[in-house]
Amino acid sequence: MDATLHPDLSTWQRLGGGHTAQEIAQQPALWDELADTLGKASGELDGFLGDCLRNPSQRIILTGAGSSGFIAEMAADQINAQWPADVRAIHTTSLLTHPELYLDGDRPTLLVSFGRSGSSPESVAAVELVRERVANARFLDITCNPDGELAQRGRGRSDTFTLLMPAASCDKAFAMTSSLSCMLLAALATFDAATWAQRLDRLRTLASLGRLALTQWDADATQLASAAYTRVIYLGSGPLEALARECALKVLELTAGRVLALANTPLGFRHGPKSTVDGDTLVVVLRSAQPLARRYEQDLLDELRRDGIAGRVLSVGPHAGDDDASDFTLAVPALPDAWLAPLWLTLPQRYALLRSSALGLTPDNPFPDGTVNRVVQGVTIHRHG
Repeated sequence: MDATLHPDLSTWQRLGGGHTAQEIAQQPALWDELADTLGKASGELDGFLGDCLRNPSQRIILTGAGSSGFIAEMAADQINAQWPADVRAIHTTSLLTHPELYLDGDRPTLLVSFGRSGSSPESVAAVELVRERVANARFLDITCNPDGELAQRGRGRSDTFTLLMPAASCDKAFAMTSSLSCMLLAALATFDAATWAQRLDRLRTLASLGRLALTQWDADATQLASAAYTRVIYLGSGPLEALARECALKVLELTAGRVLALANTPLGFRHGPKSTVDGDTLVVVLRSAQPLARRYEQDLLDELRRDGIAGRVLSVGPHAGDDDASDFTLAVPALPDAWLAPLWLTLPQRYALLRSSALGLTPDNPFPDGTVNRVVQGVTIHRHG
């Protein structure tokens, strides 16, 4: 494990958060391992993908449910901007209810599924639906579990490539942490237009920066979580809008809904959601690396700090000249926002863990009554006419 979270791991185990703490802290090591995994699989991956990314008629649908769906959203636009193929994110929870809006039976389609367990009913049903409805369909399953339904069902099929993440990324805790960051970076690396050498170098650079973030921000993250804010608002633009939604979900999951968490964009926040801010609210702006987006973000940060209504306003992101002394920043190379997202996510992950414990919950399982489960239950898959 590359870094520790406060308190130490043995204490977290006693508090019922040992898995969550370890799975957050192990991420940089897993990103290094992921670079090795992708380096070995790169030839097979390129062979499976062929020229599909260069084909304007090709549809590539990135999909998943919950946090896995947010992976799709964080990655899709970054990939789409680089290739003639039509790349978009569609949550399985939408694909299953309204397939007529999203599927074209006559158009070649690659379904890219993200699944920590690979056994959620929606993930399995989405693959079956696309296979049934699209004549020329292929499947790339990015999953952490070699024994899951996705991996098992795809085994031996010529239309399916199963890309397994490092073994330790199959999180044992309730919340997705290292599984999410590994699958996101795997997708970005797989579909990037740069050379494989450049892509793998990015992963190793992010691993080094991740170690720094976990160490550098630890004390301030602990102090931040000691304040009993009753609501937390995450704001991000572009790929970071989906990151904001994931950050909010982490708070909701690990605090069992006791802390209300919302997500929006810096520009969209003024259109009504700003009314939720009060003295018990923490507002976190996830900063973009793009100069234009940063100007909009800075305008809102200045406005919120000037208003003085929120309990605290801070930002997380690349170090730049407009930083406030209280912000969580890191000097980073020139990389797209989607690639940098896992770095910024380490802070909200730790904040959710610490707030969960402060509320007297067990972070590894915040719902001991079983009302919400690590692998979703209670879903009935209905056939489409």
